[in-house]
Amino acid sequence: MNELFYLIILIIISYLIGSTPTSIIVGRITKGIDIREHGSGNAGGTNVFRVLGWKPALFVVVIDVFKGWLPAAIFAPAFYYAQIIPDLGVVQILCGFSAVLGHTYTIFARFKGGKGVGTLGGMLIALFPTAFPFCLAIAIITIILTGYVSLASILASVSLPIFLFILPPFFGVNPAPLSLMVFSLLIPWFITFTHRSNIQRLRSGEENRFEKAMIFRKK
Repeated sequence: MNELFYLIILIIISYLIGSTPTSIIVGRITKGIDIREHGSGNAGGTNVFRVLGWKPALFVVVIDVFKGWLPAAIFAPAFYYAQIIPDLGVVQILCGFSAVLGHTYTIFARFKGGKGVGTLGGMLIALFPTAFPFCLAIAIITIILTGYVSLASILASVSLPIFLFILPPFFGVNPAPLSLMVFSLLIPWFITFTHRSNIQRLRSGEENRFEKAMIFRKK
């Protein structure tokens, strides 16, 4: 019974850490605004960059990434033996994804947060340190070529299970545990769901571009 209690507490703490509404706090402090009422309306780093500039955006992104990394990389291993689940990977998934859900549906802002990409990225750094740089490269290339951050997030998430599958035989890295492989297949569905409005704008040609990152854009 105590082991189950520790697991529940661990998940709640992870959710509360993820729920810290970084972009909303930064918007209030720097400009006295609710970032969700400006720009794209999203409480994330990209919208902070559009509305407030690169310095507040960099702070938001770093903290949002940290919110996902901390529960999966530190809390889950530290309290692994105190809870009931015998698979560390599953505990890391539960803690990390609780933080992601906290960011997306923050209890401190009427359950209206960001799309979870930065916090999910922090979680993936903890869970998939070998594959993450490749996924990040996919995202960066997509942004440079298209200017669409939403598309970059979707393609990077789709590439994760692919890299987890091809890296071990071709690069000699250790294969991911089954629990993490299964979870990697679910990530694209979550990212696609949180970006459903962006997908509609992409289809209609109304999605905002991150033009400053488009190296090959026409002058």
